[in-house]
Amino acid sequence: MVGPLRPQFVLFGSSIVQFSYSNGGWGAILADLYSRKADVLVRGYAGWNSRRALQVLEQVFPKDAAIQPSLVIVYFGGNDSMLPHSSGLGPIDIIPERNRTNESCRIYSDACLEVCRELDVKAVDLWTSIQRRKDWSTACFTDGIHFSAAASKIVAEEILKVLREADWEPSLHWKSLPTEFAESSPYDPPCGDGTTLNIADHSVALALIHWGLKRQLRYNYACWLTAVNHLITLSSEKIVQLSLFQALGISFVLKDSC
Repeated sequence: MVGPLRPQFVLFGSSIVQFSYSNGGWGAILADLYSRKADVLVRGYAGWNSRRALQVLEQVFPKDAAIQPSLVIVYFGGNDSMLPHSSGLGPIDIIPERNRTNESCRIYSDACLEVCRELDVKAVDLWTSIQRRKDWSTACFTDGIHFSAAASKIVAEEILKVLREADWEPSLHWKSLPTEFAESSPYDPPCGDGTTLNIADHSVALALIHWGLKRQLRYNYACWLTAVNHLITLSSEKIVQLSLFQALGISFVLKDSC
C-alpha cells in the first residue's frame, strides 16, 4: 500500500477490460486523466462471461476489505451475448464466430440496460454510441470484437459523460476530484517571471488533448485556457502548432515569447 490514499476505480470485465491499457485503450485514457486524482485498477479476464465472473466475485471484491472502491465499471457481455452452444459449455473456444452477431449483441445490450434501469445503476449504451460513427464496423475494432483506439475514445467519452452528469456526492468526475499535491512549491519548475509552475492541472489538460477528448474540453473551457497557458509558459516560439492541437483545429499566436 502506498499513500496518500486516493479513490479507487476498478475496471472489471473480460478481454475488453484486460486489453484496455493497450492500443490506445480506454483504461489507459482514464488512468492518464485521473493520474493524480484516483487509482484506476484493472481486473480483466479474457474469455470470461458473467457466470465465470460470479464464481470469483467475492475474491475480487472482498466485503471485509479495509478500502472499498469508489467506482466499479463492469464490462461483460461480448462472451455472454453469443448464441448458446448445444453442449452448454462456453464461452469462446468451441463456439463458431458466426454465432456472435450484431443482432444478438443488440438483444443482450437492451436487456442489460433494462436491468440497470430497474436497479438504478448507471449504464452506457455502447452498442448505440459506437454505431453513430458511419464507418464503425471497420474503424472501431481490431479484429471484429476488440476495440481500436477510435472505439476506446468513444468508450472513455461515454464513461466521463456518466460521471459528469451523475448526481453523486462526492462527484467522481475528473474536474471535481482534488489534484494530489497541487500546492505550489519553490522546487517546482521555474518560470521566466521569477515564479514557479505547478504543472498538476496542466497535465490534466494536456491528457485531454493527447487523447483527443474534444467533448471534455468543450465542456470545460477553463481547461482550454490552462492548456494554452501551459504552452505559452513552455514555448519559445512565436507560433505554437502542435500536431495534437492541430487534430483539434487549434493554433495559437503568441504576442511575446517566454
